[in-house]
Amino acid sequence: MFKKILIANRGEIACRVIKTARRMGIATVAVYSDADARAPFVQMADEAVHIGPAPAAQSYLIPEKIIAACKATGADAVHPGYGFLSERTSFAEALAAENIAFIGPPVGAIAAMGDKIESKKLAKAAGVNVVPGYVGEIDDTDHAVRIAAEIGYPVMMKASAGGGGKGMRLAFSEQDVREGFESVKREGLNSFGDDRVFIEKFIENPRHIEIQILGDQHGNILYLNERECSIQRRHQKVVEEAPSPFVTPEMRKAMGEQCVALARAVGYYSAGTVELIVSGADKSGQSFYFLEMNTRLQVEHPVTEAITGIDLVEQMIRVAAGEKLAMTQDDIGIHGWAIENRVYAEDPYRGFLPSTGRLVRYRPPLAGWTDDGQGNARRGVDGVRVDDGVYEGGEVSMFYDPMITKLVTWGETRDEAADRQVAALDAFEIEGLGHNIDFLSAIMQHPRFRSGELTTGFIAEEYPEGFHGAPADADLQRALAGIAAFLATARADRARRVDGQLGKRLRPPSEWSVTLAGQTFAVALSGDEVTVDGTPLDLAMEYTPGDVLVEAEVDGDVVGVKVKPTRSGFQLTTRGAIHKVQVLPARLAPYTTHMIEKVPPDLSRFLICPMPGLLVALHVAEGDKVEAGQPLAVVEAMKMENILRAEKSGTVKAVRAKAGESLAVDAIILEMA
Repeated sequence: MFKKILIANRGEIACRVIKTARRMGIATVAVYSDADARAPFVQMADEAVHIGPAPAAQSYLIPEKIIAACKATGADAVHPGYGFLSERTSFAEALAAENIAFIGPPVGAIAAMGDKIESKKLAKAAGVNVVPGYVGEIDDTDHAVRIAAEIGYPVMMKASAGGGGKGMRLAFSEQDVREGFESVKREGLNSFGDDRVFIEKFIENPRHIEIQILGDQHGNILYLNERECSIQRRHQKVVEEAPSPFVTPEMRKAMGEQCVALARAVGYYSAGTVELIVSGADKSGQSFYFLEMNTRLQVEHPVTEAITGIDLVEQMIRVAAGEKLAMTQDDIGIHGWAIENRVYAEDPYRGFLPSTGRLVRYRPPLAGWTDDGQGNARRGVDGVRVDDGVYEGGEVSMFYDPMITKLVTWGETRDEAADRQVAALDAFEIEGLGHNIDFLSAIMQHPRFRSGELTTGFIAEEYPEGFHGAPADADLQRALAGIAAFLATARADRARRVDGQLGKRLRPPSEWSVTLAGQTFAVALSGDEVTVDGTPLDLAMEYTPGDVLVEAEVDGDVVGVKVKPTRSGFQLTTRGAIHKVQVLPARLAPYTTHMIEKVPPDLSRFLICPMPGLLVALHVAEGDKVEAGQPLAVVEAMKMENILRAEKSGTVKAVRAKAGESLAVDAIILEMA
């Protein structure tokens, strides 16, 4: 067994590998860039080596620096995590040349499966169903347009070396191809050093199912069930679960055996994932197609660990050390249900724009997952597991992936796992930057999600006008009205106790007018009794002014509510939505009708940068006439390109920025006449 492992990665996956290695009695080495000098994974490792500036291209993506760190610390193996160098054959070869073990699959398998174009050719030759498409070299945009027309719209354009949702564009027309082809090439070149693109038929209403593979160097290959990864945004997974509510035992066996055969054809060992696209309309499950094989550990591996009890990181280490798998296919079961939500630094209320910055407050519902070696522990504490690599006071940098943490829940049933997600998300406290916690909670409560009728179009179909918070039913609105009145009473009671007031102390109001969601409630508090519009509300809670998170028991149900005082009430966040609540003493409420409404300024004539990022391209100049919907600029943020379009027709009056500039959020790019 290895004595010391270097983790050639960062963030939560580096923490994840360190925890298992520590349990196995293996020393660990972290490598870090300038941006990660104070990161938790650096503190957790036994040793740490600085490898360069913040940009990954100058640090984590340089094999020579990783190998130098191995030599300096005496590390005899490298775990690459996911992303960065995890699927680069030249890196694995360079390690082998230095007699350093690569904790991953053989170079031949990485080469065969890592290139999307070549892997499809190999899969087709092996008799595996592949999506119809063009897998040859594409010369230019005109060539891409001709190919798309031959295949038939809609088509998907993908960077050959892409992954993680980067370098992908869906095209429904020739215009979409012309607008997106060059962007796909640039993203592929910038993120993966390869600008080749392939085009394939886009299967509408598809489900994204993936099979977890695990093999050793002695010819044993198993499939560890499937994961449902259909809920995606911009081809980036948002929610993953295991097992899939769609897959039957017969489908699971057929998919698993075919994926094992494919892995065997390339001499695969270690952990890997075969991604399939499945027609949701075909209940037989026979219409599944090979998409790609990820020759590494997946971000969503914890859900597989939760239902199987198998530590995938440990198995990768043991396989790399030459050990045989200690289990057979018959040993692989399914125990309960697990769901993983990716908590991202993005603002769903502003079109999911990336949100970088400092984590002013970071309080997960429980401490990061601890590996104690017990299979059940991989389900966390009481079915809740947090895999993170950030800390309060740290920054979510523009240089890396925007994921803050992974929240994993396990339950005996799918509904139980989803309910635990909602409760844990309510208890999550993040301040300082935008995040998608409300959006994740809304998905977990959504009737369509609960039904299991999922496709990769779920988010686009259910939130066509963007996300504005999960709808609150009448019971929740009544509960929030009662909670808001309780909070206001506590604050008024605190205020009356301040020394130096004139006259005798005043009693806090006991009757309140509470307005939320356009509805006004009359709330009265008398002793331990609370009534809302004259109807008793069974409310039990504690609150001290200044508390950020309160837990209230309302009519027997526990509700976690994040509290932020405002000028005339509170901002209450719970159950997937922000509720702006006005709370006034009942005797004062009638006078609000005399207040003048504040009208926000009209900013429609400005093209405003919606996020911190790099202005990659500016398509217009001063004096140009533009039409509504016309692309005006391209801004790159979090390694993704975002096309900014004109909101209305007009003429460019002034240009305030130029291509190549780094822009702050809300920076003005140009002004329209």
